[in-house]
This record gives sequence, structure tokens and C-alpha cells, in this order.
Amino acid sequence: MKYNNKLIKFIIDGILEKKGKEIIHINLEKLDYAPCENFIICHGDTGIQSKSLAESVEKKVKDNLDIQVWHREGVDVAKWILLDYGFVVVHIFQKDARDYYKLEELWGDAELVIINDEFK
Repeated sequence: MKYNNKLIKFIIDGILEKKGKEIIHINLEKLDYAPCENFIICHGDTGIQSKSLAESVEKKVKDNLDIQVWHREGVDVAKWILLDYGFVVVHIFQKDARDYYKLEELWGDAELVIINDEFK
């Protein structure tokens, strides 16, 4: 398994563990203008759940790959939390912020993979 694939797996495991909603993986590797190779996007129902999702991702990645997040933003407000792992950037939203920013639509020419079946 490629290194990025392991990282993606443990990120998704961390999200699933705390019941993150509508998880998608956007593969940006083939796009020349992308800021990284992969986005993982999900949302929580509340700020508390969003923070819990971020903590779970960080712990799962640290425990299994011994990797610390490079950069973290938005944890205090928890409307949109960003966890930057270099090749993979995790976006954890609250539902209203996700609906407003529609990040998935900005990358419509990238490969989109739905991780769980509750995505609508």
C-alpha cells in the first residue's frame, strides 16, 4: 500500500470512528493546479463533534503512522477545521458551512470517491 493510501485510510478511520457525515475523498493528483494530492471532506452535526472528528483523525494518524499534522486551522470556532498533512488535506465542516462553501463543487474535474453511503 502506498504511503498516501495508508494516510488516507487512517484519516478516514478516524472520521468514521466519530461518526463523521458524508465523507468523500477527492483525488487531485492529475490536476496541475491543485494545492495538494488529496482532499478528505466530511462534516459533523455540531462544533463539538467537528472538534472530536479532528482529534480522532490526529490520534489515529499519530498512533498508526507516527505522523503529526503539519498545520491545523479553525479548531477554536469549528465551523471549518483544516488538517494539513502535506499530500492530504482534511476539511471538517459543520453542515451549514459545508453547504455554503461547496468545496466539492470547486474541484468538479477531479476524481471524487464517496466513502460512506449516506452522502446525498
